[in-house]
Amino acid sequence: MTETTEPTDDEQLESEEAQSVQDNPKNLHGCPFTESHGQTVLHSQGDEYYALIETLKDEGYEVCVDLCGADYMGNDSRILPSTVSPERFELVVNLLDVEAARRVRIRVQISETSPHIASISDIHPGAEAMEREATDMFGLQFEGHPDPTPILLPDGWEGHPLRKDFSMGRIPVQFKAVDGR
Repeated sequence: MTETTEPTDDEQLESEEAQSVQDNPKNLHGCPFTESHGQTVLHSQGDEYYALIETLKDEGYEVCVDLCGADYMGNDSRILPSTVSPERFELVVNLLDVEAARRVRIRVQISETSPHIASISDIHPGAEAMEREATDMFGLQFEGHPDPTPILLPDGWEGHPLRKDFSMGRIPVQFKAVDGR
């Protein structure tokens, strides 16, 4: 006997909101934006990203809390406004306005064939190390970065470990014999 479950009211509402976001994107600072768990999410184009970060800093978002990459290879589950074309890579930046106790998230789609985006380390110096990590792990290139050398990987490392197509490989483990066993 197979049971079929009806979607809950919350799931139904979430699905309707997602469809509404895709069909009728709103704009803020010239970018389509959505809401996610009470937080504003701006979907910036790559060429508008740097100017958006400057504008947001002028509005009080003075702390870059997080900057990371994401690889969506083979994953079509993300929700984007209809005006935003999905790409393999996404840059996600979280900014904080300490005085007004508010946050904003910026999501930028980055092409697999040209994974370049402007560095914001001159606006938010704390983003410098996070950009280097995104370069190491995903191969995202930050134009104008003051020190693009690897931060997590050894010199000469080939590939980007957090890409979905990166081969994990194996390192043989050798155990030392223990006397008396």
